Amino acid sequence: MNANVRLKVVDFIVGNCLFGDVIKAPADDESLVQTGVIDSTGVLELIEFLEVEFGIEVLEEETIPENLDSIARLCRYVGSKQWVLHTSA
Repeated sequence: MNANVRLKVVDFIVGNCLFGDVIKAPADDESLVQTGVIDSTGVLELIEFLEVEFGIEVLEEETIPENLDSIARLCRYVGSKQWVLHTSA
């Protein structure tokens, strides 16, 4: 897991979804939806953050729990999107 990506994702989640309450931050493998950290509006904000922060495009068909429902999954997803961008450039 890319530590820089993880740090930015965690900072976003704590700052925007948990209003700065670090104590409520979920473990890397915990579901953001099931733990109540993020709701459907929060998912849209998260997608916008990912696109702006990491310069990636989140396609509609990629907005699935396997990509977006935990810190670990988000990091893997961003890493895979960045790898594709880097290798296709």
